[in-house]
Amino acid sequence: MVTFLLHALLAVMSLPVVMLRNGTQSPVLTFDPAAVSDRDAYCQMLLQSSVPEQQIPWFCVCTRCQNTRGPKGSRGDEGLPGIPGSPGKRGMSGFRGPPGFVGRQGAKGQKGDDGDKGDCGPQGPAGLRGLQGFKGEKGEQGFAGLHGDPGPRGDDDVCPDNCKSIAGTQGPTGLIGPAGSRGLPGTPGMPGPKGVKGEMGEFGPPGVPGSVGEKGELGPQGECRCIDGADGHKGEKGDKGVKGDVGTMGLVGQIGPRGIKGDMGHIGMMGPPGPCMPAIQSAFAAGLMTSFPSPDTPVVFSYVFYNIQQNYNPSTGIYIAPINGTYVFSYHVTVFDKVLKIGLFRNFMPVIKTTEASQLATTSQSVVLHLLRGDWVWIQVKDMVTNGMYVSNEASSVFSGFLLHPDSCDLALLRSPMPHKKVPDDGYTWGRHA
Repeated sequence: MVTFLLHALLAVMSLPVVMLRNGTQSPVLTFDPAAVSDRDAYCQMLLQSSVPEQQIPWFCVCTRCQNTRGPKGSRGDEGLPGIPGSPGKRGMSGFRGPPGFVGRQGAKGQKGDDGDKGDCGPQGPAGLRGLQGFKGEKGEQGFAGLHGDPGPRGDDDVCPDNCKSIAGTQGPTGLIGPAGSRGLPGTPGMPGPKGVKGEMGEFGPPGVPGSVGEKGELGPQGECRCIDGADGHKGEKGDKGVKGDVGTMGLVGQIGPRGIKGDMGHIGMMGPPGPCMPAIQSAFAAGLMTSFPSPDTPVVFSYVFYNIQQNYNPSTGIYIAPINGTYVFSYHVTVFDKVLKIGLFRNFMPVIKTTEASQLATTSQSVVLHLLRGDWVWIQVKDMVTNGMYVSNEASSVFSGFLLHPDSCDLALLRSPMPHKKVPDDGYTWGRHA
């Protein structure tokens, strides 16, 4: 029975579907002898079920009237379009695709314009002085000139008592005769006296280095016939010579080849110990507990946030420097209902002052100071008229400071007693330029 119903459903589902006038869909029947029995069984099942008659296909109703199939009727009018169905559920996202291929490298860009020529650089250092050239060879001796013609005879004169001849005037120099052929070398003459030192000749081109000669034999030992002479007189100091002209700059030598990397040197001696690390520390942060504090006295920030070194006194509102050094102080206060004039004081003298004209605002200030051991620092307001310092559950006023670095690492100063300070007779004033 189940197999029969499955065949019937498959047969009906394989039929084409048309829309009826009442909005329902109905399959369009085509003649198939093999599917007639299945179709009849399907119609019989629908007729025996509780399906409304309007939803039963027309061929099943006609089958109930007569089992014989009539002639094919003409095609009916096209039905009205059905109501669009609701959109289906969104499908699951597909898997991520593989990464794309890397594109080819773009074409090379055009060459940029040439930049302007830079300015002339500074003159380089003077080059090293060149080596002195070799002395040139001695030139050959020139030819001797011809003797001139004898001069005219002088006038007769009275012979003097000694009857010695008197030299006449020198005649004019004769013309230089033509150069004769070079004669044979004469016998070497006696060495003449030492001549005057000539001017320094031009540096000749460097000669070709000669071959190394053989080592000569050791000569006989000479006889010493020297006699120590007396010391001569000390000569006078000569005049200072004229300053010479500045020589021309030599050419820059070629850069030599890079040398081979040397071996690693030995480990040097240990250096002196570095500076000491200071052990003294000091910092504090305190908050205001009462609004509109009294003037002419340090403002007491009694709520302590941090005061491990106890350099800040929460009962007086005064910070006392424990050591000579550089310190940083800051305050951040809330202003309400009044104008506020507030200042930071060091040893009864104002350092910085702040005026906040808004009656609902906040004001802050910070400063770096150099303090000596025992200096006092505190916050002070001017008067009750300009005293708008305020504190509440939703607003805070804070005074803080810390030691940035001491002047020395030596802690010997801490052993001496703290310098004593006395409040002036006029008390905590606002300053000389109030």
